[in-house]
Amino acid sequence: MAKPGASEADPAGRLYKELRKLVEAIVGADDGVDAVDKARDVLCAIRDLRTRRMQRSSSETDMSVRVRPESASVPDEFKCPLSTEIMKDPVVVSTGQTYDRASIQNWLKAGHRTCPRTQQVLSHAFLTPNLMVRDLIEKWCRSNGVMESLETSKRPDNGAGANGADREHFVNLLRKMSCSSANSQKEAAKELRLLTKRLPSFRALFGESLDSIPQLVSPLCPKNPGDSRSIHPDLQEDVITTVLNLSIHDSNKKLVAETPKVMSVLLDALQSGTIETRSNAAAALFTLSALDSNKVLIGKSGALEYLINLIEEGEPLAMKDAASAIFNLCILHDNRAIAVRDGAIRVILKQIMNRVHVDELVAILAMLASHPKVAEEMEDLGGVPCLLDIIRESPCNHNKENCIAILHTVCLSDRSLWRELKEEENARATISHLAQSGTSRAKRKANSILSRMNRTVNITHTA
Repeated sequence: MAKPGASEADPAGRLYKELRKLVEAIVGADDGVDAVDKARDVLCAIRDLRTRRMQRSSSETDMSVRVRPESASVPDEFKCPLSTEIMKDPVVVSTGQTYDRASIQNWLKAGHRTCPRTQQVLSHAFLTPNLMVRDLIEKWCRSNGVMESLETSKRPDNGAGANGADREHFVNLLRKMSCSSANSQKEAAKELRLLTKRLPSFRALFGESLDSIPQLVSPLCPKNPGDSRSIHPDLQEDVITTVLNLSIHDSNKKLVAETPKVMSVLLDALQSGTIETRSNAAAALFTLSALDSNKVLIGKSGALEYLINLIEEGEPLAMKDAASAIFNLCILHDNRAIAVRDGAIRVILKQIMNRVHVDELVAILAMLASHPKVAEEMEDLGGVPCLLDIIRESPCNHNKENCIAILHTVCLSDRSLWRELKEEENARATISHLAQSGTSRAKRKANSILSRMNRTVNITHTA
């Protein structure tokens, strides 16, 4: 008869073997997300197996409950190639190899400029956190009762500033952006996109020199206008996304918007980029428009027309970013007139009627409602029944509030829409219900409309 627990030894071995293969796939970037998900499932299975073992051996001494680090078979992929110890803070060097941060930093401080494992010369000394491997190591430690404490802090980067190696690498990347080699430009743009996404210090570096941003966008500014078609889509996407990342840094907002060529590069991206590029260009305009001075600049640039085109095309991701940018820009009164002139009302009403991004678009329409063009478009498109439907159907009180505010502004000044509103109210009493159950602002607007209706009825009867 088999000993108790013997039947579980083989399953555990299979699980550890499978885990090692998955980690190799992740570290080697052969698989990716699927491998990570599978690895997590295996770790959960190991944890469950160990839990059952612990419960079964609870009558034994407490020494058997926790596995000591030396008794657990640590996968080689979790060990640093330099220290041969389990990695506490795994990072990736430029060759794609993973090391423990402390070990590779000591290696670099000793004057080495090669990758210890591959012996390749490191193109830069920047260390990227390997979050996937870190997550797997933490899960493995918990599953095996290994009490090795991993450092919880990521690379310290609180915006205090980049170090000398980072600055040197930054300058080299910008040089590549200005060179004639398309491949060098694409590689540099891809890396700048990643660095500015992860590290505030790299975003801040762009604000230290007036030449940095022009160098960044230079590949998207061909000397001959006809050459713009030859710009690689990936290069355009990476540069535009880097501009977006820079714009997040408050100190960069004014500099980015006022740098020559940046606005034209963003407008080109809104027209001709991939859908992700166009979405990120819209997001950059939204972020930059946090400053009132930038609202003026962006409004005068013609960007609203292209943002409205994105709304009309109806791609969900791009629509959301475009709507956010339009809303922010139209906080400035002068930009509202520009948006209406560029066709915003009809486009927004049509998408609201299609029930696409209703929250964002109704909010914009409420902001533009005082313009005479709104009443005209609502009459042509049947906007009154649509807004009343939203009041009845939407679970969002803010949407209901915006809809009744639009109706209050538009219908009280237009006889045709006023008659339409009264007919709808007589048939369904939508406004009466809102006057009882809406937000305080919605109730005020609804009651104002009802009071006007009652006065009209009384005047009619008196006459």
